[in-house]
Amino acid sequence: MTAYMSIDVPVRGGLLRTGVWGPDDPGAPTVLAIHGVTASHRTWGMVAGALPEFRFIAPDLRGRGRSNTLPGPYGMPVHAEDLAAVLDALKVPRAVVAGHSMGAFAALVLANLHPGLVQSLVLIDGGLPLDVPAGLSDEQVVQAVLGSAAERLGQPFASHEEYLDFWRPHPAFAGHWNPLLLDYLAYDLQPHPDGGFRAATSYAALAEDTAELHRGAALLRALEELAHPVQLLRAPRGLFNEEPGLYAPGYVQQWQQRLPSLVVTDVPDTNHYTIVMDEPGAGSVAGVLREHSRFPAGAEPGVPDGVA
Repeated sequence: MTAYMSIDVPVRGGLLRTGVWGPDDPGAPTVLAIHGVTASHRTWGMVAGALPEFRFIAPDLRGRGRSNTLPGPYGMPVHAEDLAAVLDALKVPRAVVAGHSMGAFAALVLANLHPGLVQSLVLIDGGLPLDVPAGLSDEQVVQAVLGSAAERLGQPFASHEEYLDFWRPHPAFAGHWNPLLLDYLAYDLQPHPDGGFRAATSYAALAEDTAELHRGAALLRALEELAHPVQLLRAPRGLFNEEPGLYAPGYVQQWQQRLPSLVVTDVPDTNHYTIVMDEPGAGSVAGVLREHSRFPAGAEPGVPDGVA
């Protein structure tokens, strides 16, 4: 079993909880992994376990997990500064940076604001602007993209079992109940002020971050000024296990035309969640991260075995 510990990193307003897997060796290859909009660092346990020789660092972003009491403002530039503080605290001069879902947007902005900290970027079903109809309000974008995943944030749950029952019908997890998912869901609960439990993510953080992705400038600037090797891993199925997934192939092709350095790889038999939280997704992601750790700055990412 890969060694694991958690630390608290000082950032603006308090402490950022950070999970660290792997050897306590500053010379080990290092991945900085950034979770999605309503998630936590426990998303990454299976990917980290497939890379036991790596130092695998994953924070709970501001407003999520055990970092959920950190104050706003939120937004990708704020997350980027928190992430830079994590690398500084752990004395990591440079890392392969992986981001899942919203974490991919934060990864791009980190690379734009702190290019020297980033060896290469692995964007996992995220990072490209959301393909949503024009004219939607911020709240409509939240509902269109996240649906019940956002609605649960204000909902009380009497017990951990009730929270599991909430998730059991979710189509993305049908056939994918595994120890990592159970650990992730248990970690996601915290005491509710009125009794029982609630999900750990702050709705204010979710709303502000989604609004910035919808109409903010930091992401577009990061894409326009992209200067690192970058690979997008696309899940063919979406948040509700639907096709064509969060990013339709034609939409991705449009972005490839705008970003010639962008390498896009489909990870078969995955949806938006299982691409990192079950097999075969977690193993495929780990293989790509291992490949990225091997090539020097300026090299183009390749496609490892097992990924179509």
